[in-house]
Amino acid sequence: MISDLYSGGILDAAAAIPPARRLAAPDASAKKISRVCGSEIEVDLTLKDGAVAEFGMAARACALGQAAASIVARNITGASVDELYQLRDEMRAMLKEDGPPPTGARWRDLALLETIRDYPQRHASTLLVFEAVCDCLDQLSGKKAVATT
Repeated sequence: MISDLYSGGILDAAAAIPPARRLAAPDASAKKISRVCGSEIEVDLTLKDGAVAEFGMAARACALGQAAASIVARNITGASVDELYQLRDEMRAMLKEDGPPPTGARWRDLALLETIRDYPQRHASTLLVFEAVCDCLDQLSGKKAVATT
């Protein structure tokens, strides 16, 4: 039901998205766009000692993309590289393979997005921020980023 998709928790998370802020000198930047709805997320990050030291983002996205981006933006500082790759994989599995939502204090709010699994056309916009963050990490590790949205 569409009211499940746009629950109060999802709308609250979307409304709590931090103001757009780009970093002046990021270690890496990435932009992801959903071909389905046109949602767009740009992220910048800097790493220090293998963890996110600074995060900047501009999101022009639907409520679902904004909700995911909002939760990530509020919790990403201090997250390790491995944790962020795992988070992306857990979010993909949650949406596409009926997997459990991410756990732990930092990411537990992402469980709000679990209802999106029943709307495959909305997966791409929800995953944008995770794909953009991992694109940045790929740039920093010298891996070639693979387009998945």
